[in-house]
Amino acid sequence: MTADIPGAVETHESATAASFPAGHRLRWNKVPEVTVYFWVIKVLCTTVGETAADLLNEKLGLGLTGVSLLMSVLLVAVLVAQFRTRAYRPGVYWLAVALISIVGTLISDNLTDNLGVPLETSTIAFAILLAVVFVAWYRSERTLSIHHIDTTRRESFYWLAVLFTFALGTAAGDLVAERMDLGYWISAGLFALAIAAVAVAHFTLGLNAVWSFWIAYILTRPLGASIGDYLSQPTADGGLGLGTVITSVLFLAVILGLVVFLTVTRRDVADPERLTPRAG
Repeated sequence: MTADIPGAVETHESATAASFPAGHRLRWNKVPEVTVYFWVIKVLCTTVGETAADLLNEKLGLGLTGVSLLMSVLLVAVLVAQFRTRAYRPGVYWLAVALISIVGTLISDNLTDNLGVPLETSTIAFAILLAVVFVAWYRSERTLSIHHIDTTRRESFYWLAVLFTFALGTAAGDLVAERMDLGYWISAGLFALAIAAVAVAHFTLGLNAVWSFWIAYILTRPLGASIGDYLSQPTADGGLGLGTVITSVLFLAVILGLVVFLTVTRRDVADPERLTPRAG
């Protein structure tokens, strides 16, 4: 699933290509191509976001607020590095995604646990914030294409959208789990089926690509969280009892292996000829 609005992308790109100043050095796309590797690492990152947030909260003794501040500082540092790169770098990009997964989880948990905000309220609020980002993004760029994150402004919109999808996915996933009380494994299966339904709607029923991508992106958050909880939580609570340490290390190792593989093979790097220069 890709994230283009049919017609809008082509029109905008034709206009920008015509106005692009000759001799200007192009910036490559700053995000990976949407391949099977993308979705696998995304789910793994969401799982780490769930288990690592719990682990840090338990082990560091800083409290939920302290851990949130620490991880936010680390995220800002990594995003600075990400913005300073001139092209997609798997290590920097996926580290940013993993940290955003943790921070997005902590934002939702702080609202629920520290401020007592109902999950219904936080879910609606994050959905509205995400919608505002999309509207502002489209009004500014006339496209929501993730194939052309090649300017600082587009990249800023992209990472804001990613942050709010994680926060929304956390709140909505907790809301579903709390209301339906299905258990971790059944919840994971439910969210996996929802993602499959989105894929079917996109490929066979013509569901708009941008909606298909971002709906699936949001749903991978509670899917990964359910998998993480199932593996890490005690058997008495319906989990496998591996603990947050083993689960986090296991998934981080797999993520690292895949990122190294992609760094070497460049299988998720966009073809430069597909990229369109931005307007001057």
